[in-house]
Amino acid sequence: MVAVPAEVRPRGFAATERRDAWWVAPLLQGLMLAVFISYATWAALQNANYHWGGYLSPLYSPLITADWIPVPPSLLILLPPVLFRATCYYYRKAYYRSYFLDPPACAVGELRAGRYRGETAFPLVLQNLHRYLFYATFLYLPFLWSDVVHATRFGGSFGIGLGTLVILANTTALTFYSFSCHSARHLVGGGLDCFSRTAASRACHAAWKGASVLNARHMLFAWMSFFTVCSADLYVRLLASGVIHDVRLL
Repeated sequence: MVAVPAEVRPRGFAATERRDAWWVAPLLQGLMLAVFISYATWAALQNANYHWGGYLSPLYSPLITADWIPVPPSLLILLPPVLFRATCYYYRKAYYRSYFLDPPACAVGELRAGRYRGETAFPLVLQNLHRYLFYATFLYLPFLWSDVVHATRFGGSFGIGLGTLVILANTTALTFYSFSCHSARHLVGGGLDCFSRTAASRACHAAWKGASVLNARHMLFAWMSFFTVCSADLYVRLLASGVIHDVRLL
């Protein structure tokens, strides 16, 4: 490899020696984030067509029916998960590159070169709330799995429809996204200095290794769960509005 003298290296925004199409990934990520965020916001503001039979949209779970709340309850339900994703380590990387261009990609000139202070100053210091937002959104999982059970009830009897599988797929994806989080990995093993001292610490080590395996696929689960949340809401919404009909499988 031939070293390039510093004085002839490209400088400035988007300056790079890379020869690949480095801009494709941040462009596609930015577009997909914009689509998912726009849809989820629109769906939450509708406050209608979120329930059909035993199916409940994940954007409205846990279901809150209170007329005295001045805003759609769905917005209150959505706030903790939105903040959790906004402070997620993977999503930070995605929107820092796609929207802030800081930096747009590895080894590519930044928009604000020389002024980066990391997440040590306001407002980015608030990203450190991610761990506590994980605790809050973790409480959603029992409600979501309860929705899966309700999605198997058809007129008082057990059954499985296409919507059941859609809701199950979404809840599974959200569970993997939660358990692959860096905060989950820290929760089960981050506070231990020795994993072999006691049986409890060895159990924590096994849980930590499992969380580490999931953590390696955190990006996959991040995109998968965002897609399944919007897809499950859309499916229930189309059923409730009479656009499509559910397919009964069992």
